[in-house]
Amino acid sequence: MKNKYSVIVILFALIITSCSNNDNDAVVATQINEETVIKVSLTAEELEDLLFLREEEKLARDVYLFSYEKYKMQIFKNISNSEVQHMNSVLLLLNAYNIDDPASTEIGVFNNLELQSIYNNLIEQSSISLIEALKVGDKIEDLDIKDLTINESRTDKLDILNVYSSLKCGSRNHLRSFHSQVLQNNGFYVPEFITQEEFDAIVTTSNEKCGAN
Repeated sequence: MKNKYSVIVILFALIITSCSNNDNDAVVATQINEETVIKVSLTAEELEDLLFLREEEKLARDVYLFSYEKYKMQIFKNISNSEVQHMNSVLLLLNAYNIDDPASTEIGVFNNLELQSIYNNLIEQSSISLIEALKVGDKIEDLDIKDLTINESRTDKLDILNVYSSLKCGSRNHLRSFHSQVLQNNGFYVPEFITQEEFDAIVTTSNEKCGAN
């Protein structure tokens, strides 16, 4: 996709709310101003990133739902609920830019073949044991933080950057929660996507309040 996509965007405002016992995540909402309509365009990278991110957040939700059904551990349910909010944040951006939603309504089904493969592998690992499912939580949030950092470098649009920042904050809180449980269950996780230094800086600090009013 090398062409720019011209779209009509209504003024976009971020409304931040707190959610779940595990972290404070951002929820994005639109504020319509009928008298102020501006024309902007998305680059191919921005479009690809938003489409991928919508399904990436779905992947996190679907894996955590699977783990909750298998192990009945509350952390999986709580964070899956947070991932629904993350999905909705991205969907609001897609709607604002008049982009079709790529996410299937069926759990475990993805239009992006790379994400489908990742999902299948993570479900297989999560099926092994509770500690492996908790380590999968670490892995998903590790990957999300890396991808969101890359996404931030590929746009200068404030509405998109605000969503990326809020979602990355939520992922750091999720990582703290999962890693605490990994350690309590005598497990260990070595980061695969962010540096060990960045990982340690996250998991050794307290939860953040994500976003700003």
